[in-house]
Amino acid sequence: MQPLVGVIMGSRSDWETMRHAAATLESLGVPHEVRIVSAHRTPDWLFEYASGAESRGLQVIIAAAGGAAHLPGMCAAKTPLPVLGVPIESSILRGVDSLLSIVQMPAGVPVGTLAIGKAGAINAALLAATILGGHCTEYRHAVKRYREQQTLAVLSDTDPRQPLPSERGS
Repeated sequence: MQPLVGVIMGSRSDWETMRHAAATLESLGVPHEVRIVSAHRTPDWLFEYASGAESRGLQVIIAAAGGAAHLPGMCAAKTPLPVLGVPIESSILRGVDSLLSIVQMPAGVPVGTLAIGKAGAINAALLAATILGGHCTEYRHAVKRYREQQTLAVLSDTDPRQPLPSERGS
């Protein structure tokens, strides 16, 4: 199927976080592509990717970056598509530097900024599917099922004093 969501990251090391976004999109049945696109090391590739995303059929871009975290903002500057930014946790400032870089976009160039790390990657995928769900009931229903599964998981294990199901044995 034609990818509807682009998942991009500044370097291969960001995949450890962004694999959670890809896995969530897969579980929701959302066609997507995954690419390494560095704002600093491959700016021409970034501009080509972002400016051509709409014509290639993408509808949402999830962009992850650490440190200076310019990738989401530069991507948003080159495309009319919604861009969701995921700050990557860094060893020095634990991702707060990335979060502040992504969230401080100037008026007129919005980037929807998610939480730092794995939670942000998962939520970016869910938000992308929710955006797609505005026009496609298939994705809206997939997000509803995901939320129902989350509810059932909590309701099936409400006593924290009990061992986890995986620890109970057979």
